[in-house]
Amino acid sequence: MGISTSSKKPVFTTNSDFYLSLKLDGSIDAVDAIFMECQGFNYTQDTIEFCEVTGGRWGKANKGKVLRSKLPGHAKTTNLTLLRGMTSSMALWNWFKLVEDGNWFKKRKNAILTIYEGGLPQARFEFTAAWPTRYKISDVKSSGQELEIEEVEIAFEGFERIKA
Repeated sequence: MGISTSSKKPVFTTNSDFYLSLKLDGSIDAVDAIFMECQGFNYTQDTIEFCEVTGGRWGKANKGKVLRSKLPGHAKTTNLTLLRGMTSSMALWNWFKLVEDGNWFKKRKNAILTIYEGGLPQARFEFTAAWPTRYKISDVKSSGQELEIEEVEIAFEGFERIKA
């Protein structure tokens, strides 16, 4: 996988037609990281169920019909886990260290995650007040042929799908 930022739009080369790019606010680079896998992309809304007794007829009783209703509650998201082959880029590690070293509130970033297919953006998501919660690399074996994987888990406060 390679990145060329010689023009205003970065040019990506990968072994696949699918990849994700991450751009953090305040960064001078066109793209901070490219990933081949994203796990935990989950957005749900709680259901609030409540029950009331109405004046309507219920069975043989003259009144007291039970009515159940459902309303939308709080929206929730899970943390994102992004995976890529190990690179020489220090952007993710540096971000993780800044948060770890304190004053994490000021180190949160707004991020845009773009999903590409065939080199064209297909979907774009904006995350607000994002910060890395975990940084991991795969186990290393000198006799192995596996690619070293860099993994970062990101927590965030806001989530919105925006136009690609």
